[in-house]
Amino acid sequence: MSSETTHRQRLVRTLQCRPVDRPPLPYWMGFAPWPQTLARWREESGIGDLDPATYFGLEPYFEVAPIEYGPWPHCERRVLREDADWVVSTDFRGITMRNRRDGLSMPEWIAHPITDRASWEAYKEQHLQHRLDERLARLDEFAAGAIERDAAIQVGVFPWGVFGTLRDMLGAEECLLGFYTEPDLVRDIIDTYVELWLALYEAVADRLAIDHLHIWEDMSGKQGSLISMKMVRAFMMPAYERLAAFCQAHDVAIMSVDSDGLVDELVPVMMDHGVNAFMPFEVQAGSDILATRQRYPTLGIFGGLDKRALAVGDRAMHSELERAEEMFALGGWVAGFDHLIPPDVPWDHFATFMAELSKIVGL
Repeated sequence: MSSETTHRQRLVRTLQCRPVDRPPLPYWMGFAPWPQTLARWREESGIGDLDPATYFGLEPYFEVAPIEYGPWPHCERRVLREDADWVVSTDFRGITMRNRRDGLSMPEWIAHPITDRASWEAYKEQHLQHRLDERLARLDEFAAGAIERDAAIQVGVFPWGVFGTLRDMLGAEECLLGFYTEPDLVRDIIDTYVELWLALYEAVADRLAIDHLHIWEDMSGKQGSLISMKMVRAFMMPAYERLAAFCQAHDVAIMSVDSDGLVDELVPVMMDHGVNAFMPFEVQAGSDILATRQRYPTLGIFGGLDKRALAVGDRAMHSELERAEEMFALGGWVAGFDHLIPPDVPWDHFATFMAELSKIVGL
């Protein structure tokens, strides 16, 4: 392959499991630190404005089209109560949550905007009308710069997905019960969001060549999927087929899913309905990217290195570097860890690992 291969071409071809001149090494979630981690690294490195992407010379990742995927206008953000340690507030989606002031934990979900059919109809009327001109207000400026940069373009981003958004609107328990007790409501929520996203994506496709359609789900734990494959097929896959049809109509090369946890059941079902890439293959949940590569030779794989090795040190890090070498040799892999880098990782461990990984890639 020509040495003039662009970052965009290399990234997309890799995820299509096609030959490339060398593997890409972009900066994405698989190398990104939590805010507390970055603060630690800046202190330990003595670099007050440390930016890992720049420091290690990592390459561009997909650029996400700046569109409004959810409620528009946004729900009112309100602080309901607070004390020295905690803040209870509602976010732009209308979800009420409790957060630590220091940001050192995931939020505690307290209440969700959809409680029944009436609340859904009101939310849909107030916040989910298409209003495309407003939702796309920043797109033209972004498109001009993206074309000049020859950027790899992505539509779809956290926290928007078929199951993921449904769960966030209803709450986890009500979502899971709803498949049994309110199946028509569940389908209407899914269909409404997918109709909106497709209208937005069509508008993006009129201005830009899209490379990647991403679906955020986070629908698994150590035990696997939160719902059965029968339910996945019945409730989710009609939506995936519509998204896949959009990809086919507009030559979108990559349709990916993000789910933490063990995704072994989900991968083949979703591949049957248009998905051709997955992330981030959480090791502590039982994911194994080498086994996944052998089982699915055409699946684009993001991440899957064990972030815990960075805290342990030399031997554990060496094992992950060996895993990386094997994955690079097999192809179809965008290197990275299995989630954001946690605060127990010292700067010198991360810096050592990234230097060795860059040597393997040839940067």
